[in-house]
Amino acid sequence: MQIASDTAAGAQPAERPAGASPVPEYAAWRKGVAGVLAKARKVDAADLPEEPETLLAETTYDGLTIAPLYTRRDERPEQPLPGAFPFVRGRDATRDVHQGWYVSATVGASDGAAANREILAGLDSGISAVRLGVGARGVPVAEVPTALNGLLFELAPLTVDAGSDVTAAAAQVFGVLDRYQLPVRKDIQVGLGAAPFTSGFSGADDIDLTQTLALAAAAIARAETVRAITVDGTVFHDAGASDAQELGAAVAAGLAYLRALTEDGRDIADALGQVEFRFAATDDQFATIAKFRAARQLWARVAHVCGAPAFGGAPQHAVTSAAMMTQRDPWVNMLRTTLAAFGAGVGGADTVTVLPFDSALPAGELDVSKSFSDRMARNTQLLLLEESHLGHVQDPGAGSWYVEDLTAALAVKAWEFMQEIESAGGYRSALESGLLAERIAATRAARDSDVAHRKTAVTGVNEFPNLAEAPLSEAARQEAAIARYGARFEALRNRSDAYLAAKGARPRALLVPLGSVAEHNVRVTFIANLLASGGIESINLGPLEAAGIGTAATESGATIAVLCGSDKRYGTDAGAAVDALRAAGIETVLLAGSEQAVAELSGAQRPDGYLAARIDAVAALSGLLEKVGA
Repeated sequence: MQIASDTAAGAQPAERPAGASPVPEYAAWRKGVAGVLAKARKVDAADLPEEPETLLAETTYDGLTIAPLYTRRDERPEQPLPGAFPFVRGRDATRDVHQGWYVSATVGASDGAAANREILAGLDSGISAVRLGVGARGVPVAEVPTALNGLLFELAPLTVDAGSDVTAAAAQVFGVLDRYQLPVRKDIQVGLGAAPFTSGFSGADDIDLTQTLALAAAAIARAETVRAITVDGTVFHDAGASDAQELGAAVAAGLAYLRALTEDGRDIADALGQVEFRFAATDDQFATIAKFRAARQLWARVAHVCGAPAFGGAPQHAVTSAAMMTQRDPWVNMLRTTLAAFGAGVGGADTVTVLPFDSALPAGELDVSKSFSDRMARNTQLLLLEESHLGHVQDPGAGSWYVEDLTAALAVKAWEFMQEIESAGGYRSALESGLLAERIAATRAARDSDVAHRKTAVTGVNEFPNLAEAPLSEAARQEAAIARYGARFEALRNRSDAYLAAKGARPRALLVPLGSVAEHNVRVTFIANLLASGGIESINLGPLEAAGIGTAATESGATIAVLCGSDKRYGTDAGAAVDALRAAGIETVLLAGSEQAVAELSGAQRPDGYLAARIDAVAALSGLLEKVGA
């Protein structure tokens, strides 16, 4: 099965429409951009590039350029309707627009009766799909029939999450289905969730490939629509993968399953019918929309190359990103998951699971009930479906110049990554050699750097932190396997919490405003926010003369101080202020801004460091915590 050498037809960027006329207003907009940029950068507009808007473009971790404006100049040919190859607009032409996507919830109760109560209550409250944990992940295998009692399988798809117990769990599910009375069996949708290849990356327990092939054979023989294999792209995302890496690795894993299935004697249509995908949805709504559209395009291309394009519409299960969730100010997670669910739904995911807002914390950490967290997660989707009516239109992003361009570009990058994996010998070889982990680790390091330098904002963590939050428990402070975006800042907050427990107060730093409010307010606000993100409390002395600064500093008992003012004010007042602070016993004097602002100062009058907008905040704050003994 030759795939790597083929170009992703349908995944390649389409040609621009021949003879497309420029947008009349574009030149005026470009001139306006040049004027604003020239003023902001304090340069002449003539010194800017010929296309100044390129300075506003952003680059993703996949190297894709996000332009500041999309117009008819970026128009692409219209994709086929939903249900038609390459399934970009959706795999199902007849999806019930009154229902939209399936609202899924994970049931992890430890006994069958409790799981059954949870399932039936969830179905009564709005969920429309069930993911049942079995074995070490939920109910005992023998109690699966009890858990599924009363479930209307034709209305609510079932996915089993059983790890290494999946074969035994499947036998129990099949037994229940054998006793279930329904003439049209194909309407019953069951996913068995075997995922040996992606579990091999994450280290989760699972069955081996031989057992998976036997499970697939049993699934193919069923009258119901049963898919034995889940390609779980979330394991790559949770390790730090970019969108293209998640998609490319998932497609490579799916391709490895197809090879194994066909070598085991299954025809390609049956093999394709055994695979479904799970991907992460993030709070970057447009990237999420494009991801799910591109994922269908990629898998359709694989099916086309394999000679079965009509069978290239694999189901997609979206799970809101665990990596984007925060432990600090976790209520903000409700906003993140709302955006993620929106993106997944608009992007055409068949099933969506919203993680509870407190999922990054141990149970009970916030003194809120599990039923409350589950209800908020469920209602997030129900509001999108039943009040915003997002499910009433298939592929509402279609025709958007930005969405179409991003979808096509992402598909190309993901296909390139899949080809790299294929060139390395295929998914299993890339996994064993460490190539897959190496590529993903590089992306994780780049993202961590952006968060540390606060180029990427994580609200409640590295921006707008709340130091009044209660300290986390010891269980919450344990390092997790998931590469959460805000984890390094939250580790700083944990150190501050430990200091608070030992000393009765948080680490402190003096803010020393220089000049009028108009001169210092911006930097005072910036520094207070920066320090709080590391768990350091700010004490604002207010504008004082040099003599007053020394007295106030002595009375505060602090050992760190930060001067805050305008560059011009630094030129006249910073030296004296530094002298006063050092005389008062302040051990570390910092300046809000760059070193260039006090270039004329020398000797003891020079600050010990500088806190500017794009410093490595994690490193700087960690150093300050060390200075105070945290």
